[in-house]
Amino acid sequence: MTDAPRLLPVLQEHTSGAPPVFVRIAVVGLGLIGGSIALAARRAWPSALVIGVDRSAVLERAMTRHAVDVASEDLTIISDADLVVLATPVGSIIDLIPALDRTLASDAVVTDVGSTKRAIVSAARALPSRLTFVGGHPLAGAATSGIDAARADLFAGRPWILIAEDGARADVVSHLSAFAQGLGAKPVTLPSSEAHDRLLAFLSHLPQLTATALMAIVGDEIGEDGLALAGGGLRDTTRLASSPADIWRDICLTNGDEIGASLDALIALLQEMRQHLTDGATIDRVFASANRWRDLLPGVDKARSGVA
Repeated sequence: MTDAPRLLPVLQEHTSGAPPVFVRIAVVGLGLIGGSIALAARRAWPSALVIGVDRSAVLERAMTRHAVDVASEDLTIISDADLVVLATPVGSIIDLIPALDRTLASDAVVTDVGSTKRAIVSAARALPSRLTFVGGHPLAGAATSGIDAARADLFAGRPWILIAEDGARADVVSHLSAFAQGLGAKPVTLPSSEAHDRLLAFLSHLPQLTATALMAIVGDEIGEDGLALAGGGLRDTTRLASSPADIWRDICLTNGDEIGASLDALIALLQEMRQHLTDGATIDRVFASANRWRDLLPGVDKARSGVA
């Protein structure tokens, strides 16, 4: 069932501002990332039109939060968009791509925010030449998901990866870089979807699965009474364990080989540590390596916190 487009009364509040990189911006999927893109775009370019597509309940919240100018459950509302941002889970992005040819009336740029890229980029190769696709991935998030967690400053100072594969139009990559920069992000280009998926397997997917498994094991072994004694160390280490499973099912499905390799590397090191728990040299080596690399993480306080 579809509904008619709904115009927000806040349209009259738009004032002149910086010329928009894209005049008509469609965001399909108004969760944490999509909702934040919509909010940030409306703040950065008041004269642009921001179009939102999602379920009715989500659209109601997006409209209440003034995240979009036009809202509908019907994908045809994006027909005149200059830029389409696919901000649904990875599996849904892949399913949406074939519909864009018959939905978009004229030339448009299409990008996405998916956490894996190979399957998405492969699906996008079937798009007609008038629709130019460049894979994207803003490296930003929050402890909670959904439109109510979205905020305009989510991307401030955060990397926004763009896949500049062979054959990618330099002008489109440049425009998307300007778009990401306008939202407060720092655009970074990678040469291929393969490079992205290997990098993210270690940078994002392995930490997520590790934190989730750790929390599951600790909880199962010591229960609620034991967790009542936990300090900040366990809480900080397992922050990612609050993430929803539905998003991560798609990520594991579309990047299983690279995630598997990262898990193998972690398991091998854990097994080495397990075999040498009484060998101070092994523990010293692993801790020294971890301390050195962690000090290079952006935003990390270099002061040692000690035992939590």
